[in-house]
Amino acid sequence: NTREQITSEAEHLVASFFPQKLLELDSFLKEPILNVAELKEIHSDITFKIPEPILFTNCHDGLDTQNAKKKKLEDGVADENSKMLVMPEGMMKSNAQLVDLIERVKPEIRTLIEKCNTVKMWVQLLIPRIEDGNNFGVSIQEETVAELRTVEGEAASYLDQISRYYITRAKLVSKIAKYPHVEDYRRTVSEIDEKEYISLKIIVSELRNQYVTLHDMILKNIEKIKKPRSSNSDALY
Repeated sequence: NTREQITSEAEHLVASFFPQKLLELDSFLKEPILNVAELKEIHSDITFKIPEPILFTNCHDGLDTQNAKKKKLEDGVADENSKMLVMPEGMMKSNAQLVDLIERVKPEIRTLIEKCNTVKMWVQLLIPRIEDGNNFGVSIQEETVAELRTVEGEAASYLDQISRYYITRAKLVSKIAKYPHVEDYRRTVSEIDEKEYISLKIIVSELRNQYVTLHDMILKNIEKIKKPRSSNSDALY
C-alpha cells in the first residue's frame, strides 16, 4: 500500500540517496565551472552600439519628421507612437554560461524539495496518537518534520532567486537598449552576472550541506523516529 511504499522509499533516501547526493554535489563544487579564477571569465558581451547623434537645425523644415523617426528606429531607440524597441543586432542574448549553470542547478533544487517531502511524510506517518506523557520521542519526530519543512522552504527560495536574477537583468538590458550611451548600465549587468554566479555556487554548497545535515540528524535519531515511545510503555497494554 501507499504507506509501505512511502516507508520503503524514505528509508532508502536516508540510508543511500542522501549520502550519494552529498558526494555528487561535492564533486560538482570542485568542477572548473564553479571555480573560475577571475569573475570576468563569466561576463557576457553587451552588443548594443552607441547610436550616432541626431543633429537638429533651427530651420522649421530642417529635418523631416519621418526621417527622424526612421533614424531613431535604425538606432534601436523607441518610436514614441509604437512604444516598441527595435534592436539593431537582433535578440539580446542571456549570459550563456550562467544559463547553462542555472539549468544544472535547478534540477538539484527540485530533487531536494521532492525528497524532503517524501521523508517528511514518512516521519509524519510514524508519529503515534496523542497521549499523556512519554512524548520525548514524539518531540524528536516533530523537530525532524520541522527541519525537513525548513529545508523545503529554503530550497524553494533558491528558485525565486533565479527568477529574480532573470527579471532584474532583463530590466537592465532594456535600459541599455534605451540609453546605450550610459556606461553604468552596462557595468551593472556584469555586476549582476557576477553576483548570480557567486549565488549559484553558494546554492550548490547549501544543497550539499542540507543533505549532510539531514542524513546526520535522521540517522542519529533513527530509533526514536521509528519507535518514539519506549517498550516499557508498550508493556502496559
